[in-house]
Amino acid sequence: MNEQAPLTGTEHWTHKDGVKLFLWNKCAVDPATSAGTILFVHGSSMPSQPTFDLHVPRRPDSSVMEWFARRGYDCWAVDMEGYGRSEKTRDNNAPISYGADDCHAAASYIATLRGQRPLLVYGISSGALRAALFAERHPEMVARLALDAMVWTGQGSPTLAERRKKLPEFAAKNRRPIDRAFMHSIFERDHPGAAEKSVVDVFADEVLKLDDSVPTGTYVDMCSRLPVCDPEKIAAPTLIMRGQWDGIASIDDLIEFFKKLPNPDKQFTVMPGVSHASFQQKNYRLVYHILASFFSQPEPVYRG
Repeated sequence: MNEQAPLTGTEHWTHKDGVKLFLWNKCAVDPATSAGTILFVHGSSMPSQPTFDLHVPRRPDSSVMEWFARRGYDCWAVDMEGYGRSEKTRDNNAPISYGADDCHAAASYIATLRGQRPLLVYGISSGALRAALFAERHPEMVARLALDAMVWTGQGSPTLAERRKKLPEFAAKNRRPIDRAFMHSIFERDHPGAAEKSVVDVFADEVLKLDDSVPTGTYVDMCSRLPVCDPEKIAAPTLIMRGQWDGIASIDDLIEFFKKLPNPDKQFTVMPGVSHASFQQKNYRLVYHILASFFSQPEPVYRG
């Protein structure tokens, strides 16, 4: 297959408690014969399409959805309530628990089209928390779970320590403004230089086309309500992905989470040369490889 051939995406819509949610799908094969169905779950400050279907001139395979679609996967992303093209009218700050509900609504909709096939689920940052809580609540819907830039208790997180200084401001309102300077700060706070400026510029352009503010709920949760999920209740095979310089979670915090995961089919990987927002980093191909290896891993023949 020509990897440079453009792939056409299709938009879909579903509802959660009367709220309209936007889904985006890319698939290059007959979905019935795909290698698996992936649900991508975005983080606190950007919607799904810029995160997972980004196109940057002279940067091949910038879209992780297209990269996986060309390898036979049926790829889906969902805008959480309050983000992107999903509805933003309810009076709430879209906390992590609501995001887990959004994942369930998306998975249920996908099942109406593709059948009751458990999903391969990837979540990044607060999206990892949403995905983990979804997997905890609905284990029958998750075949494999990948948690990138995950945090559990928040112990040892320099990013969250800084963010807590603004907790009263975040808790006082449902939405917080975002602008170009803020988008660049995501890539500069941990290790400047891990992402190309040209990539961050395009990423910021695409995010700001859709949103000039985002909900505060994930920030409030991550600053004051951790932990929000229980690793001992996550049954799916799980991959923990941590960027070398990611300031969201300490390795010690994640190792303790990892130790409590009950399924022995689990992996912990540190991604060298990566900070936060791993798909937009210079080492994005390394990140793709790690994720693809986990999603394509054969099931154990012997379990003892």
